[in-house]
Amino acid sequence: MLNGVSVFLIGMMGVGKTTIGQLLAKQLDYEFLDVDQFIEQATGQTVATIFAESGEGIFRQLETATLSQVSARLRRVVATGGGIVMAPQNWSYLRDGVIVWLDVPVEQLQKRLSDDTTRPLLQNQDLTARLTQLSADRRSRYAQADIHIQVMPNETPEQVTARVIDAIAQECEKKRQIDASLQRLNQEMPFQTNS
Repeated sequence: MLNGVSVFLIGMMGVGKTTIGQLLAKQLDYEFLDVDQFIEQATGQTVATIFAESGEGIFRQLETATLSQVSARLRRVVATGGGIVMAPQNWSYLRDGVIVWLDVPVEQLQKRLSDDTTRPLLQNQDLTARLTQLSADRRSRYAQADIHIQVMPNETPEQVTARVIDAIAQECEKKRQIDASLQRLNQEMPFQTNS
């Protein structure tokens, strides 16, 4: 269905990109990669430590460097960090694959993240206000994804994964039809040069 093209999962922190990414990779028989985990393994530091000691700018550079390396590889499901969409350069790498936006309402994210102390962008802040701000800042970027999956409050990760696979199949079929139409047009009216 995908012919080896990789899948990039984008969305806010706490939407389930890692969980759904692992399930999706298994279903597609793809390799799974979490950008944050990759950075932590490569640097020997947690994301929180990188933010605290080097700053968000350095972390974003590491994120872009990681994405540039993994985007060229085929047959991968990649869970990205929530802010990866904010750097225009990252879109050139994301466009190498199918981009899936996992969208969860802020109220639901607040419940999921209320006890999470590992997220640097949420430390020492009003959680709901911060999530609302981050969501508002990023929403238009997330909306550039090829596929938008609105995650329902009671959906299991397996149900979301099944919906992602269905959406990818539909997107691939649309692309196949467009390619077939273009091929037909080229056969009916071949490009001619005036000599």
